[in-house]
Order: sequence, then structure tokens, then C-alpha cells
Amino acid sequence: MKRTMLVLALMLVPTGAALAQLGSTTRVTAQVPFGFVLGDKAVPPGEVTVQSVTASGALLIQNADANIGLLSMPKMDETKKPAGSCALVFHRYNNRYFLSGIKIEGSRITYRLPESKAEAELRAQNITATDEIRLASLK
Repeated sequence: MKRTMLVLALMLVPTGAALAQLGSTTRVTAQVPFGFVLGDKAVPPGEVTVQSVTASGALLIQNADANIGLLSMPKMDETKKPAGSCALVFHRYNNRYFLSGIKIEGSRITYRLPESKAEAELRAQNITATDEIRLASLK
């Protein structure tokens, strides 16, 4: 089975090219042109903001226009090469998107979000998709 990874370039607020981690004062913001699933919650299209909220590494993912705020406990993976840009990583199955990871420009840490039950069910059905990359508008 093939999973689609959709990567959106993001704006980092405050800006900085070589952040080592997503700190409590760092906010990553992107315009997401499609609805997606995080955990078991549907998030509509719009501006999505991600920031760390606790010392344990919990992330707050918000869509303020839709009045949605969700906490997620990511797993942190270290890569060999630092990310070239900030990105939200989505898995796409047909027309359904699932937020699966967050990358920070200049950091070797990738924040992997837990797989939802709905995504696991789609993967179990061997749904095939194509790879797709979309760039977000920077503010």
C-alpha cells in the first residue's frame, strides 16, 4: 500500500532559520486549503497554528476561525539532515487528509503525530493514492 505525503511550506512566527525545536514561544502557521483529521476530530480548511504548550512536548494545534484547538502528544524522530523548511506533513487517502507530522526549518527533529483510528482503517483497506506536494501561502 502506498501512502501519500502532502507537504505544506509554513511560516515560522517568530521567524528564525535554524530553530532546534518547537519551543513554547514558537508558533508555526500555515494556510491549509483542505479539511483534515487530527486524532478523531475533523478540522476544516483555514489557518492552522501549531505550538508547544508543555514541557512534556504536547502540541496545541488550532484553527482559530473554526474555534478548534486540539492537544496531541507527538513522538519526536531525529533525522540525519535538518529540514530545509517548515512543513506540516499530511497523509492523503483519496480525498481524506490526516495530519501526521511537523518539521521545523533547520531542525533535525520531526514531530510525528499519532495515527487516528480512521487512518488505520483506510490503510488496512489497502487504499492507493498518489504523492502530492502543495505549497502554502506565506504571511
